[in-house]
Amino acid sequence: MAEYVFKLEDIEPLLEGLAILGTGGGGSPDWGRAIMKSDMESGRVYRMVDPEDVQDDAFVISGGIMGSVKTLEKLSIEQLMSKWDKRFELLIALKAMEGYFNREVNYVVPFEVGGLNTPVMFALAARSGIPVINGDGLGRCAPETQMTSFIGHGISLTPMPLADHVGNTIIVTKSINSTFPDEVGRYMVTNGGGLGGNSHYPMSGVQLKKSVIPRSISLALDIGKEVINARNTGGDPVEAFRSYMGGINLFKGTVSTVQGEDKGGFYRTVVKMAGADDFAGGEARLIIKNESMALWVDDKVRAIFPDLICMLEEDGRGIMSIDISEGKVLNLVGLPCHERLRASALSPIGREAFGPARYGCPDLEYQPIEELNK
Repeated sequence: MAEYVFKLEDIEPLLEGLAILGTGGGGSPDWGRAIMKSDMESGRVYRMVDPEDVQDDAFVISGGIMGSVKTLEKLSIEQLMSKWDKRFELLIALKAMEGYFNREVNYVVPFEVGGLNTPVMFALAARSGIPVINGDGLGRCAPETQMTSFIGHGISLTPMPLADHVGNTIIVTKSINSTFPDEVGRYMVTNGGGLGGNSHYPMSGVQLKKSVIPRSISLALDIGKEVINARNTGGDPVEAFRSYMGGINLFKGTVSTVQGEDKGGFYRTVVKMAGADDFAGGEARLIIKNESMALWVDDKVRAIFPDLICMLEEDGRGIMSIDISEGKVLNLVGLPCHERLRASALSPIGREAFGPARYGCPDLEYQPIEELNK
């Protein structure tokens, strides 16, 4: 499609879709909503172009927010916007990338589709006067910077500029393994006010078109419209989503326990659920590391990252993993990830970057969701 300019009425359906595709992460849609409304009402323009419309020699970068939800919660939207008017971490990181390569960035592409991390890239693009690519690095959300389609298609994560909340800026220029930049970034953010913004995966238009998950943002917008329409017309919003995407009903049940544990050197959350409706009498175990990573139903594995385990409440809203609590009723809908992301995950670098050991399941081996649910 030609360049699309977002309108105020797009905000709600976009955030509905982003929250569902986010698989529990990507930041709060409440913050995404506040940022988008504030920007649009102040006259900033959110422009989006499809990947195929990008020039082959364009300079494209990805990026997003790193840090703690708790740091954001200490600020009001007015405080955040005022701070960004003076020093916007993502803009500092973008300028550092431009300085490193001595050329202007032409487009930005979100790291992931999530309720905060997609809107902040629009906020960055609007302040830079450039468009956002209608796509992202995952078609979902993921807990670590190296977990993208880009990395398995020959695009380097580094150089990775990162600017933290208190004023520090660094550039990770090179790493010998895929996980080092993320580890450095998290150390810096932890010691730099709990929040930061990074730029990464510098690429050409040619590279973008071979690696990006295409049109994932417009897909989120369309999903949101389907779910909202079902909710408003007395339909079943969960089924509306499942049907629209051709998804798999993996489980429905009530959360019985939510327990954090250290496993394999990582902190993860284990959610156990008791089945309801068609799954009455069954049990599910869900592994979460910010996002849903793996699911067992009656001790049989049913889905493994990077395939999507979308977690929906009864009204069809995607739930954030931090909001999962005992007594919540969740509908788990499975989707195969995009073929480009799957190819990346199965590449040599992807096995290191994506492997189940990254979320404390070193004995688990990826199998496509279609195979696990024949």
